[in-house]
Amino acid sequence: MGVVVSLEDGKHRDASVKPLVDKTRGDMDRVNQLILSKAGSDVALIPEVANHLISSGGKRLRPMLTLASATMFGYTGEAHVKLATSVEFMHTATLLHDDVVDESDLRRGRSTARMIWGNQASVLVGDFLLGQSFKMMVEVGSLDALDVLSTAAAVIAEGEVLQLSVAKNMETTEDDYLSVIRAKTAALFSAACEVGPIIAGCGKAERNALRSYGINLGLAFQLIDDVLDYGGSSSDLGKNVGDDFREGKITLPVVLAYRRGSEAERAFWREAIEGGQADDQSLEKAMGLLAKYGSLKDTTMRAEHYASIARDALAPLPDSDEKSALLEVIAFCVNRAN
Repeated sequence: MGVVVSLEDGKHRDASVKPLVDKTRGDMDRVNQLILSKAGSDVALIPEVANHLISSGGKRLRPMLTLASATMFGYTGEAHVKLATSVEFMHTATLLHDDVVDESDLRRGRSTARMIWGNQASVLVGDFLLGQSFKMMVEVGSLDALDVLSTAAAVIAEGEVLQLSVAKNMETTEDDYLSVIRAKTAALFSAACEVGPIIAGCGKAERNALRSYGINLGLAFQLIDDVLDYGGSSSDLGKNVGDDFREGKITLPVVLAYRRGSEAERAFWREAIEGGQADDQSLEKAMGLLAKYGSLKDTTMRAEHYASIARDALAPLPDSDEKSALLEVIAFCVNRAN
């Protein structure tokens, strides 16, 4: 479900995410080196497939969150680099698996790995990256960090299965959908943030603050992605506008428009999403219905709600450059829809 947003595309975006990029730049150089090292294998197909996605231009927000959430509490060791790399490998693995499950042809403007090497290679290389991720977690030697990240891996897999159960089902409720994105997207944001205070030796209050920040940031991030699929630009999304609609994905704007529509309009959604009649003409009609019922605006408002919770989660923590950067990330996530 993740998308890539250019760091250079729009002044308000630069202003929002640049402090985090600057604060973590040195450590991210080490993360990127470790990514390339750990993606290597004597089996030539593994680095080919892995590097295709790894090198495709993602901003690596999740590992930056891990780095900042450790150094904001004074951490000066090496473990945060390995955990940040583990987080990125988990994310990359889920993207490889997602593209197979969703039968996606494009990601970040390029052919997906499954289109080049096939579904089997994509799934198996994703499994390899998960294995490497867990090896690095073990090397760090923190059972608490391992517990948080391994739990997130299980929750993400549950989210994938839950998404299958609601796929192309127009009776999906808002609560159903939020359960999916809480598991598929927000769980990894949450874990990425919580392992920072763990390895910094912090107590429960700091862990809880970063966990809450991460999960609510993740929810806001995904809801704005849902809005951008109908109201953004291809450069924002790293894919074509309307791809979720064409693939028959149930997202919150669609759920809201369907619930609020007339019987004839609900029949249109069933035909388009469940029946696969999602051509360009249908997309134009869908976007008209989303506008008619304020679905994009209301989805953005819900994202702003979770963004507020994320801001409040950090409020009790001491001021620092890292805290300021994490607060700016919230604005970055929500501002993408403006």
